[in-house]
Amino acid sequence: MLKNILVPIDGSEGSDRAVTEAIKLAEVCEAKLNFLYIANINQLAINACLSDVVLEAVTKAGNVILDRAMQMVPSGIKKEAFSETGSPAVAILDFAEHSGTDIIVMGSRGLGVVKGVLLGSVSQYIVEQAKCPVLVVK
Repeated sequence: MLKNILVPIDGSEGSDRAVTEAIKLAEVCEAKLNFLYIANINQLAINACLSDVVLEAVTKAGNVILDRAMQMVPSGIKKEAFSETGSPAVAILDFAEHSGTDIIVMGSRGLGVVKGVLLGSVSQYIVEQAKCPVLVVK
């Protein structure tokens, strides 16, 4: 039975759909939802010198996205929000492995600059490398 559902979110339409599906799963399984926002610092480093102002803005943006996801969850469903920095694919897999995740529910594409042919590069990597089941929501 599923007890811990990891939902990586980035504010995209795909991640919003993943939140909706994860809520349905959590209701049926009486599972806890763990929302994870990853500030893609690697991408930011390419585009700008990372100052405290930039890092603060990224953190605030992540908090807005996490708060929105948390508000979508009906009362009675356990939920928690987490924020990390780094490469999204690596951070998602690391979090899943160390948090007792039973399933990862994520969007097929996020806000990345380059679009994959069928899946986004992060979701494709997670499907291939995760040690638990992955539900990719279109």
